[in-house]
Amino acid sequence: MNFRWINALFWGNSVALAWMWGLGLFFSVQMTFMFGLQGLLLFAIPNALGLMLFGFLTQIVAKRHAGGQESLAMFFDKFAKPFRLIFYLYQVVALTLTVFALSKYLFGSLELVPPALKWLYLIMVVFVVLAAGCLFGEEFGIAKIKFGHAAMGLLLLASVGVILFSLHPLLPETIPWAAALPKAWTGPDMLGYAIPLLVGLLVGPWLDLQHWQRAIQIHREKTSISLSYFFGGFIFFLMLIFHGCLAAWVLGQGGVKSFAETVVLKEGAQSVVEVFRFLPSMDPVTVGLDKFVYAHQLVVKYIDSLPAETKGLLPAAYYAFLGICALTTLDSGYIALKWFLGANLGKSQNMLIGLLPKRLLESPIPTFLLVMIIALIGLAARLELEYFMVFYASFFVGYAGLAIARCFVPNSQQPLPQIRMFSLASISLVIFAFGYCTAANFLLVLGSLLPLLYVAWLVFNTDLLRVVTEKAGEVLEAAASEIPAIKTITKTASAISATQVSAPVPQDAHSLGGHFEGKWFVYSFIATYQDTNSVGNVYFGMYSLFVGKTRELFFNVAMPDFDLKTTKFFILTRSFEHKFVREAREFDVITVKIRVSDFNRKFCTLEHQIFGSDNELLGKGKQSLLFVNSKDYSLLDIPSEVYQAFMPYL
Repeated sequence: MNFRWINALFWGNSVALAWMWGLGLFFSVQMTFMFGLQGLLLFAIPNALGLMLFGFLTQIVAKRHAGGQESLAMFFDKFAKPFRLIFYLYQVVALTLTVFALSKYLFGSLELVPPALKWLYLIMVVFVVLAAGCLFGEEFGIAKIKFGHAAMGLLLLASVGVILFSLHPLLPETIPWAAALPKAWTGPDMLGYAIPLLVGLLVGPWLDLQHWQRAIQIHREKTSISLSYFFGGFIFFLMLIFHGCLAAWVLGQGGVKSFAETVVLKEGAQSVVEVFRFLPSMDPVTVGLDKFVYAHQLVVKYIDSLPAETKGLLPAAYYAFLGICALTTLDSGYIALKWFLGANLGKSQNMLIGLLPKRLLESPIPTFLLVMIIALIGLAARLELEYFMVFYASFFVGYAGLAIARCFVPNSQQPLPQIRMFSLASISLVIFAFGYCTAANFLLVLGSLLPLLYVAWLVFNTDLLRVVTEKAGEVLEAAASEIPAIKTITKTASAISATQVSAPVPQDAHSLGGHFEGKWFVYSFIATYQDTNSVGNVYFGMYSLFVGKTRELFFNVAMPDFDLKTTKFFILTRSFEHKFVREAREFDVITVKIRVSDFNRKFCTLEHQIFGSDNELLGKGKQSLLFVNSKDYSLLDIPSEVYQAFMPYL
């Protein structure tokens, strides 16, 4: 138990470091700059709660599904299929955001090279940062990353200690608790930031491959996911508070003009919107293309401006803090992408994908090169961190909400409406971006809430349809005994539905020999280890054995008097066809349905369907039977005994 507690602490540290990407690193400074420590808490609390809730809920998911320590991995394998592109895009934007923020607000703020060489310098920096992420990711892997991050965590803790020791005048009364713009905190500007932050941060972890991979590995190690993510959320909260308080302390020092004094008092601004329309000549802040004031590099500029004799180890400690946070995100991204791409693209049967080398498809390096290109374009276009964050407050919100629903709401398991979801996500993105650039807070709120409202409608609408269908069937059944016309319709509908393809619902869970559902003979069982291959899914050849066993049980029920010792004919298989649709895994409930679909004078055709635990179609096919004399194996017409046995089920 003690070991599991320590293991959870190790994983919690890794969770916190991996989640301290560009968003947590520099936006905590911006929120403190705009709203004071109240704004910092608005950012930090839902961020930490989002992590803790993800761990708590995925622990429930892991316990609800069969499969032991592999239950969460088996669940994710099915759960992730409709979200594969979104998972990939989420990871690309997260890595790009981190590389962009570190390059722009750390290295771009330090005048280390002549202006003529600035771009060459930034290209080299981006390349080195990504290469370091690849190196550490390749070195550790998911099973050992917690140990690598433990060492990184100790270095980060030492860096924090050096920073606090160097800034020993840091006292509670020197940190401005109140926002620089008090009226903005209670006005519409606060809602324009608060609601998107709450929405985006609470659901954010659900589309992050790094967190899913960690949760799966934690469960494999028989460690509590919820406890690990509680530690992770708490450590992450402390890191955000430290960085935000450091920014608040810098704002109160003489080395930087007071934001409130410069803008609020002298210019008379009363809201964030008004402040953004001013162009204050403050060195630590910049004015973006949208004419808004940004201060992500506030602390970097302040430390760089200190006299050389007073700096000491402060710059090295602070830059190490930023570097460790970014590196532990990049190496985690590398490991997660390698795992995800290997499980999807590397095994894809798509002909175009098959033309590319398998090792290239499974490698995260092409993705890292894409991240490098996007980050450099962002630097050249003079973008800001918030331009990347817009995706997490609008575009990804609907997908994350639907992902949560598909984990816990049974009626949301139908195929993902990809076109509708993408269209709504794009509309929400445009609404949010337009609201941000025009300071229209209503549009900011609408862009964040619209995807959630659509997901709620999508799930509720499906549930309502199911309830209406069930109730309609009950009403018809109740009325059938009273109204002859309805009785006739009900009988006809039952006859038709009996011949249609439908997911099986066993009538008798303890029927060892199978049972009939209309014309279909149904047999259910649980797949076990002997049915699987080295990958963990049911071996393809087993499906024909499943069908064969079900066929024999069907014969046993349809022709109970058949005896091999006295029979005049044998039943042989002439041909067998099967189309594979989905995979099954160990401990999945497999249901095989078989029926007589056609016959002529010589041959009989049987049709079969195979379903999985969630009533999803795994495969379907057919087989042709022929009949031979039991003595000389000469071909026979279909025996009369077979006609009599099969006709009731044709």
